[in-house]
This record gives sequence, structure tokens and C-alpha cells, in this order.
Amino acid sequence: MKNPKNQLPAQETPPSAMGIKYFLLVFLISIFYFGRILWPFWSILVLSFLLTNLFRPVYSYLEKKMPESIASVLTCLLIIAIVFIPLVLFILALTDEALNLYNWGRDSRVGLKLQQFIQESPLILQLQDQLREVGFEFNPSQVSDSFSYLAKKGGLMLYNQASAWAANILQFLFLFFIMILVIFFLLIDQPKLVDYMIRLSPLPEDENRILIEKFQEIANAILKGNGVCGLVQGILGGTIFSILGLNSPLLWGAIMAILAFLPIFGIGLVMIPTSIILVINHRMGEGVFLFVFYIILSFSIEYLVKPKMVGTQVKMHTLLVFLSIIGGLKVYGVLGIIYGPLIITAFLTLSDIYLRRYEGHVQKL
Repeated sequence: MKNPKNQLPAQETPPSAMGIKYFLLVFLISIFYFGRILWPFWSILVLSFLLTNLFRPVYSYLEKKMPESIASVLTCLLIIAIVFIPLVLFILALTDEALNLYNWGRDSRVGLKLQQFIQESPLILQLQDQLREVGFEFNPSQVSDSFSYLAKKGGLMLYNQASAWAANILQFLFLFFIMILVIFFLLIDQPKLVDYMIRLSPLPEDENRILIEKFQEIANAILKGNGVCGLVQGILGGTIFSILGLNSPLLWGAIMAILAFLPIFGIGLVMIPTSIILVINHRMGEGVFLFVFYIILSFSIEYLVKPKMVGTQVKMHTLLVFLSIIGGLKVYGVLGIIYGPLIITAFLTLSDIYLRRYEGHVQKL
């Protein structure tokens, strides 16, 4: 009886050691070139995986009532409505606001007022005398110069980035189309893909399952916990800035949404200095209100909302979370917010598996 087409014949004799080594070499070379082909789409694949996990409950609900292909199409349309359309509008609006921030940092007199406030403050004068005794000269103009420099550089960087996105809108559309296409097939075939990868992996099945589960947990924590909560904080923070008549509320709201990923500091990196600036500009009531609003918003999100959304299954030391996000931003840009925690999670999971199963064997080598 002939073998079915494309099916390998049953192995009659075990392969030789040389045959195994040669096959593994060829296999590793094919993996290398396979990775090179997919490397330009690496970010798209990661985002597709994260969004697929986030919207899988929607797909699972629809899949019970209709064919899986239609359920996947409807889920993808929902992702477009929730993610794509607001993102395009945001990029267009961000370009103008980033340019306004640059002009504000260049022309604003807030830096001079801050310098004047420091020069007239008895506490700062006392601090200057103490620093001068130990040989350190503190000039208040350094503060205003640094403030203006950061505002100009930050605004210019954001403007250039947003302008590049807007100018390459066709490339952006192409990449987003690729991402939606990947999500469409992942929604349908993700369980089969996971099983196939587990079969390929030389690790025991339970260890592969642990790695996949940890990735899914941290992915949900990033998008559901940090992502949704950061979006809420950014929207509320930008709304308060608009109510108080502050410059570029949309831009500052976007910055706060990103900073909300950082533990310890978070949106306080924007709201606390803004409160101080309002006080310096003789807007004491508004400055105090903004500071109190920051305390209430930060406390409610971090200790009430986020634990309920994420749960207690994802545990990572606060310092590691902070370093993973900062390091991810430095290495991978904005997407480092996602990549950093994922890489740390993989390391911690593999470290735990090593200590439990492989440490004793390695020490005997």
C-alpha cells in the first residue's frame, strides 16, 4: 500500500548519531532563516498575540452562535473600531499638540517664574548656603534652563515621531492590515499552533505549558491592568488639564497614559510638577486640587481597580517591573513597555524551572 502524498514513511531503523546531528544542524539553519523572514514583522506578531488573548473571550462567545470564520471577522472588526480608528485620530491630533509643547517650552516664562520662586524661597537659600559650604554651587538658572530644555526636546521628539507616523500612513495601514490578518487566523488556530509548538519544543510538556501560561498571564496584566488602567488615567488626567485650562491636554494625557505603566512614580511625574507650577503662578487652589486629584486617582487605580482586573496570579517585584519597563523603553522604544515585562517573565519562569528541576543535574556535570 502506497503512502499518502506528502507523508513520510514509517521509520524502520533508528537514525544514526551522525544522522541525528546532521538533521539538527539543518533544522537549526532552517529555524535561523525562518526567523530572519519573520523578523520585520516581529512587533506585529507580538501585538497580534496580545490582542488575540485580550479579545479571545469575545471570539469564544461569538463562536458558540456562528461559524468560527464569521466570529473571527466580527472580532477583528471590533478591534478595528476600538483600536485602529481612535489611534489614527489620536496621531493626527498629537502632531499639533507636540508642536505646541515645543513652542511653549521655547517661549514660556514659566521657567523664569520658577527661577524667581527658587531665588526668593528662604528654604532654597538656606540649601544653597549649605551646598556652598561643601563646595557645590547651585544656580537657580540651572533649573529653569533644564526645564525649558526638557520641554523643547520632549515636544520636538514627540512632534517628529507623530509626524513620521502621519507621513507614513500608508505603511501604517499596511502593517495594521497584516496585524488584523494575523489576529483573524490566531483566533481560529491559536490552540493548534500552541500544541504544535509544544510538540516541537525539547522541554517536557508541563514546562512548556508553564511558560505559555506565564506569557498569557503577563500579557493580560499588561493590556488589561496597565493598558486599560493607564488609558483611564490618561483620559482623566487630560480631562482635568483641559478643565484647568492647561496647555496641550491631549498630549499630556497621552504622556500620563504611558507613565501609568511605571510603578512607584506613574502619572505623578506629570501631575506633581504641574501642581507646583500652578502654585508658582499664584493658582494655589487649582494646584492643591490637582495634587489631591492625583492622590485619589492613583490610589483608587493602583489599589482598587487594577488588582481586581489583573488578580493576584501575576507577581513580580516592583523594582523588576520598573527596570523592565525603563530598560524596554530604552532598547525597543514605546513597545518596550510590553517587551520588557515579557522578557523578565520568561527569565524568571525559566529560572524557577532550573532551580526546581535542573540545578542538581547541572552541578553533577
